[in-house]
Amino acid sequence: MKNEARGVGSPLKRRGALLAIAASLALASLPALANQQYEPMSASVRAALHAAVSDSAAPRLLIADDVERTRWLDEMSRRLAKRIPDERYRHELLITVHYESTRAGLDPQLVLGLIQVESAFRKYAISSAGARGYMQVMPFWVGVIGRKDDNLFHLRTNLRYGCTILRHYLDIEKGDLFRALGRYNGSLGKPTYPNLVRTAWERDWHYAPLNVATSRAAPGTN
Repeated sequence: MKNEARGVGSPLKRRGALLAIAASLALASLPALANQQYEPMSASVRAALHAAVSDSAAPRLLIADDVERTRWLDEMSRRLAKRIPDERYRHELLITVHYESTRAGLDPQLVLGLIQVESAFRKYAISSAGARGYMQVMPFWVGVIGRKDDNLFHLRTNLRYGCTILRHYLDIEKGDLFRALGRYNGSLGKPTYPNLVRTAWERDWHYAPLNVATSRAAPGTN
């Protein structure tokens, strides 16, 4: 009781605070991590993934309500400003993240958290395993589902591949995000990476739309 009166708090609270600090330090210094593993897949799955990365529709912010669209972009831009000072490029990145995430049936805030952990928003990041770009896509995917001239350092190409791959893993794992993130990172079954992504997602990119009913464009948009 005396310790709590002095503001020290309970051992449980101190432990929680230490864990939060540790997670913050890990996220701040984390190198690019993804190391997706090649797994044999059926011709139909390969064809579906190829179609998913080949669409050429122009990216746009898939939020139906004008006020909500502006609010989301302004808020995310403010959070990203220290990492990407160029406002024009920052907006282009955010619009593309939102478009590709929504197109793949993913939460854009989750994808922002994943990018933060994977590359710290460094466009030309390369991991020790050879994964490339914002979402740290392994080059073998180009040969499996893409075209030989696809450039994984290109903004939209990288995000298109990354979101398609994560969606593919979510489908394999029947919606289990923990296991899907493990596959994405090449550490299936281990908690460290999924927990890092979830921490970044919830702590740094959480967003509550003013009107959920109008926060997304109509389903089926390409």
